[in-house]
Amino acid sequence: MKNSKFIIDKFAKLLEQGLITSKDLSSEILNIFKSKRDEFVFKMKLTSKDEFDILSKRVENLENKISKLQIKKKKKTRSVKRP
Repeated sequence: MKNSKFIIDKFAKLLEQGLITSKDLSSEILNIFKSKRDEFVFKMKLTSKDEFDILSKRVENLENKISKLQIKKKKKTRSVKRP
């Protein structure tokens, strides 16, 4: 009985340590993949989603300003009356 209890305890500890190390291993693998992804994005000189959103809003604002200026320019131009 003592031997079986001893073996069960050892086996339980081994399983527990195995689960802990597998979780550590999986988190370490995820960290490696994330760093490789970031490295790849940096090398490709891609922008993040936040930067892209900001840039697209700036472009949209500039397009709106250009259209307003074009409308003002059209309103200011008048035909000259000949005497």
